[in-house]
Amino acid sequence: MFRARQQSTADESHFWALRGVSFEIARGQITGLVGPNGAGKSVLLKILSRVMRPTEGFADVRGHVGAILEWGAAFHPELSGRENLRLVGAVYGMDREEVRRKLEPIVEFAGIAPFLDTPVKRYSSGMAARLALAVVVHLEHDILLVDEILAMGDEAFRNQCVATIRSLSAQGRTVVFVSHDRELVSQLCHRCLYLDCCRLVDDGPTAEILARYGARARWKGHPASGKIPSAGLAR
Repeated sequence: MFRARQQSTADESHFWALRGVSFEIARGQITGLVGPNGAGKSVLLKILSRVMRPTEGFADVRGHVGAILEWGAAFHPELSGRENLRLVGAVYGMDREEVRRKLEPIVEFAGIAPFLDTPVKRYSSGMAARLALAVVVHLEHDILLVDEILAMGDEAFRNQCVATIRSLSAQGRTVVFVSHDRELVSQLCHRCLYLDCCRLVDDGPTAEILARYGARARWKGHPASGKIPSAGLAR
């Protein structure tokens, strides 16, 4: 589980990416974090993944964290998919034997077997995203942070990911998920946190939060479509 708290008495002239945000999430939850662009969702994920440190407050994260915050960040474009798997595995602390053992299920999940020895620079964004997510879901992390990556995949891959993420939750692993897709958020998330203007506006069951967010977005002039202008999730 983790707790996050951010309080401030600092000068109001400063711009705060997050301010006064406080919540707790229990082990095994899939929690959505929704809100417009610039609300602070990506910053929150970076704090939870320890990429950034909060200026004030704290994030108490209990367990090992695996994150895909920028789908191509861990890959070297000149290396093949196979070589990148070894590289990323080493970055995540996997030894050569573990990488060898998990190579086949990772490649099968990603669906890129014919292109495994092709340089990643020749992959489409969808192929690279599939490979990145396949690596992370096959690591034994307690918490998985995913930022927008399912938008890169096709329908079959998205369905596969939904089933996998639900399975991780059933195993007691926590998932923090970001997506612009209202239907996908509804399918996956037990709960949503709604951020706007750097603050936590609402917190509750997914259906209720999405309805309130959609109504507020339409009031602000966003198109009333099936897509969320911006969304995110937290564990």
